[in-house]
Amino acid sequence: MNQDISGDALTQFKGEIEIMLRLRHPNVVLFMGAVTRPPNLSILTEFLPRGSLFKLLHRSNVQLDERRRLHMALDVAKGMNYLHTSNPMIVHRDLKTPNLLVDRNWVVKVCDFGMSQMKHHTFLSSKSTAGTPEWMAPEVMRNEPSNEKSDVYSFGVILWELATLCIPWTEINSMQVVGAVGFQFRHLDIPEHVDHVAARIISDCWHPEPQSRPSFKEIITRIRSLGHLSMDRSNNQTS
Repeated sequence: MNQDISGDALTQFKGEIEIMLRLRHPNVVLFMGAVTRPPNLSILTEFLPRGSLFKLLHRSNVQLDERRRLHMALDVAKGMNYLHTSNPMIVHRDLKTPNLLVDRNWVVKVCDFGMSQMKHHTFLSSKSTAGTPEWMAPEVMRNEPSNEKSDVYSFGVILWELATLCIPWTEINSMQVVGAVGFQFRHLDIPEHVDHVAARIISDCWHPEPQSRPSFKEIITRIRSLGHLSMDRSNNQTS
């Protein structure tokens, strides 16, 4: 690859390695090594053969049943809880299904820490808008100070994807998503067939006041309470 990387980009690359070096959790992609000298900059991680959760949900012929999708949601929440309870806390800032990889045993692992920051103070710097609009928290879109609760908002979108099997905001472009979510206070519609417990978790993750959003520890407890339930009411009625 032609790598013309220097200055801030090189610093960001080394920052990603610094973060990954500290991480070891079953739901976080395992860092194995890196080359830090241009022009061969690279990060080596474990290989997850099923690829991204986004492709599994939206671009494959694989049928993921309710129980499996519920377990995938729990995997993501456990990986994120680990990041948020690290010392110092690690805020991902670009949490989305393309940045979640799936191993051969269907375990989901958080990856791609290029946008991540270690949180030493109350808020992260708002100098650079991180993330992808379809999954991004409204306060990040508005370039306001943000904290780990922006990851919780993004998780709500991921849970919505797992429950609906739909791609978020397909009817409008990315700039329109910024206007709708960031400035018109809109959010994705939760279909009536989604189980009311799952729907409540999703809507709580999207609370307009970041501090009112649940922690990942609380989300884990609430997803586990779904247990024998599914994320689809219609399935509940037939089981």
